[in-house]
Amino acid sequence: MTINKLIDHTLLKPDATYEAIKTLCDEARQYDFMSVCVNPHFVPTCRDLLKGSDVKVCTVIGFPLGQTLASVKVFETLEAIKNGADEIDMVINVSNLKAKRDDLVYEEIRLIKKACGNRTLKVIIETCLLTDEEKVRACQLSKKAGADFVKTSTGFSTGGATVADVALMRQTVGPSMGVKASGGVRSLEDLKAMVAAGATRIGTSSGVKLMAGETIKPGNY
Repeated sequence: MTINKLIDHTLLKPDATYEAIKTLCDEARQYDFMSVCVNPHFVPTCRDLLKGSDVKVCTVIGFPLGQTLASVKVFETLEAIKNGADEIDMVINVSNLKAKRDDLVYEEIRLIKKACGNRTLKVIIETCLLTDEEKVRACQLSKKAGADFVKTSTGFSTGGATVADVALMRQTVGPSMGVKASGGVRSLEDLKAMVAAGATRIGTSSGVKLMAGETIKPGNY
C-alpha cells in the first residue's frame, strides 16, 4: 500500500471552520488519502465535498472521552452512517476497562459494530491511559466483538501512538485485524517505524507535510 492510502487526514479540533474542512477535503482529493476524519457535525459536508472521489468519510463516536452511554454511542453511529460516514472511530469506556467490566466493554463494541454493518469500525483504546495488560485486554475484546481495527489514541489525552504500543497491539490481534496509529507520527521515518511495528493506518492532521517529507512540530496530531 502506498503512503497516501495509509493516511486518515484528520481535523477534530473544536474550533474547526467550514473553510478548514473544505481545505481538508481538497487536500484529501489531491493526495488521494484513505479518508478524512472529522467530527460528526461535518460528515454531511465532507460527504458532499468528496462526492466522486474514492476518499472515505470517517467520523468519531463518543469522542474524546468515551464516557457517554453505549446507547448514545449506538445512536451517534447510526446518525453518522445516515449522514454519509463510511468509517467509524469509537472511543471505549476506559473506566469500565480499568474496573475489569469486560462484559460492558465487549457489549458496547459489539453493539456499535452491529450498527456499522459492513462499514469499518476502529476502536480507540487510548493507550496512554492504560497498562500493557489493559491494552492487551482492550485489543482482545475489540477483536472478539468484531471490530475491524484497534486504534491507539484520540490525540486529545496525555499522549499519542508509540512504536511499542503498536507492536503490542499487532502481536495481540494477529495479522488479519487493522491497527491504527494516531498521534506522535511526526515524520516519514516515524510513519515507516509505525508501519514496521504493525500499523496499517495512520491518523494525522499533517498528511500533506508527511507526503512532502517534512517533520511535524510536537503537539500537532
